[in-house]
Amino acid sequence: MSKDIRIKKGLDIKLVGEAEKTTTNVSMSSVYAIKPDDFHGIIPKILAKEGTEVKAGQALFYSKSDERILFPSPVSGKVVEIVRGARRKVLSIKIEAEGKQTYVDFGKKDAANMTGEEVKNHLFTAGCWPFVKQRPYDVVANPNQAPKSIFISAYASAPLAADLDYTLAGKEAELQAAITAVSKLTEGKVHVSVGKGANSALANLSGVEIHKVSGPHPSGNVGTQIANIDPINKGEVVWVVTPQDLVIIGELFLTGNFNAERTIALTGSQFKTPQYVTAIAGATVADIVKGNLNNDNTRIISGNVLSGTETKEDGFIGYYDNQITAIPEGDDYEFFGWNKPVFNKISTSRALTFSWLNPKKKYDLDTNTNGEHRAFVVTGSYEDVFPLDIYPMQLLKAFMYKDLDEMEALGGYEVAPEDFALTEFICVSKQPHQKIIREGLDLMREELG
Repeated sequence: MSKDIRIKKGLDIKLVGEAEKTTTNVSMSSVYAIKPDDFHGIIPKILAKEGTEVKAGQALFYSKSDERILFPSPVSGKVVEIVRGARRKVLSIKIEAEGKQTYVDFGKKDAANMTGEEVKNHLFTAGCWPFVKQRPYDVVANPNQAPKSIFISAYASAPLAADLDYTLAGKEAELQAAITAVSKLTEGKVHVSVGKGANSALANLSGVEIHKVSGPHPSGNVGTQIANIDPINKGEVVWVVTPQDLVIIGELFLTGNFNAERTIALTGSQFKTPQYVTAIAGATVADIVKGNLNNDNTRIISGNVLSGTETKEDGFIGYYDNQITAIPEGDDYEFFGWNKPVFNKISTSRALTFSWLNPKKKYDLDTNTNGEHRAFVVTGSYEDVFPLDIYPMQLLKAFMYKDLDEMEALGGYEVAPEDFALTEFICVSKQPHQKIIREGLDLMREELG
């Protein structure tokens, strides 16, 4: 029986620039890039050297910790550059795309007639394993540790997030093939969360347990859903797959090809026409936003405004991202901004702020932090936007002073950086909550396994 989830704690940040439900096919980029940093915790070992001709789906590198975990090229073409940073760290692998794409043929498969081990090996071979991530630690899943359940969130509640009901429409066959496959990877249930009253392509699939979600952000975060449906205890693991990655897995089983094309939402007030476009993972941002971006003092974000990554026009969209956001750069100083009523910003406080009077108003916010970094100020406001049964302030402090026993006891296994995006947004101390959580999780993974 499904369990509906209704979240009361949280905050919806309503911004101008929601994508219109029209989709444009953008021309292929001349160059694509895969960035190892998109796969947190992975140390890459290069397979394709500069000058190597590759097909779409052919492995570019593998994980040093497990050579079965391959990372494929999203397009066919030639590896033109391997960009390295300090200590020869691999920053990106650039592929010059061919005009006509050719794919590695991995063969059509019927997951219903395969064992869990056969499904796993097929995902390894085709480079689709990186789409399977795990909690705790929010990293590419360890294939040697069986999950107690698998979670898929088909409800996006982040600011200006892509409408998954729209982007997944017509993909039922691919989604069902993928669900049939990933369900073989666990003895537990496959939990799918959809919006209450939504018309989701995943709502009528077989082999899943459907949960209807409602409430403010972060109700769409998979961490919130895990905490309400099947919480993680020490020694337990759950796996997570996003719907847009399920489509790629499903197409692999149906066609035998690794097709990394996805529908991307162009959102934010700095786009002339916020809309959806189809592009391949790793595409150049300039080619995706061509002719549609206001370049006047603009911050471009691969992902959403809360947990996305800053990029430039000559940069590349993140491997897991299905959204590009463009908002004004907040590099101006507001004279006496702390000492006058505020009408054009969102605040959870009612001290000289009035956003609570008009909860449906949409705002054109910039990146200004409206304050300076300072020591933690205990206000009790984090708990108002944090729906997990965890003390956020105490956990953040434990992560800062690296007390592993406290990190465990306070719920470190249950959280991911995105779960603290809202507390970071409202933090009067301007502390980098997501960075603190990420570094703490890395320490736990290194020390506790």
